[in-house]
Amino acid sequence: MLSEIVARVVASEPRLGSTRLVAVDGPGGAGKSTLAAQLARECDAPVVPTDSFASWDNTLNWWPRLESQVLEPLGRDAPGRYQRYDWDRRALAEWHEITPGGVVVLEGVSAARAAVRPRLSLSIWIDTSRSLRLSRGLERDGSAALPLWEQWMSDEDNHFAADGTRAHADVIVNGTASL
Repeated sequence: MLSEIVARVVASEPRLGSTRLVAVDGPGGAGKSTLAAQLARECDAPVVPTDSFASWDNTLNWWPRLESQVLEPLGRDAPGRYQRYDWDRRALAEWHEITPGGVVVLEGVSAARAAVRPRLSLSIWIDTSRSLRLSRGLERDGSAALPLWEQWMSDEDNHFAADGTRAHADVIVNGTASL
């Protein structure tokens, strides 16, 4: 499956300036980071995680910062530059620069939202059961994070229902299968 996705990325046209922007989307705990890392390695591409913009307090309304710091500059073939959000410190941390051209993998919840679809060269959705996603999330974040995860899952359910993200995906991947 990974080789098929890579072939589609390579065959795609740049739609964000000279950059092929590939979104790896799906709900929290679906396996997006794993697939994005594999894809980035195969395509020699940086990963821009939406978790560098989102927070427990701002699950989905962080998009303007991604637009102004990364997408707009790349669309002009200028470097993108963003400050990563540190979830543990609950504050902005170090800066990252993204060079235009080639492939950039945008990974995370709502990475393929309607606002970016016209600029995506490929959109990937990862399907994974709710119970497995919650289990993965609590394994990573600890059982005390259960109320946060429940709110997060509710927020993303509402977003995905309104946005129709899965229905617009170019590729749907089973998040329980190995690539």
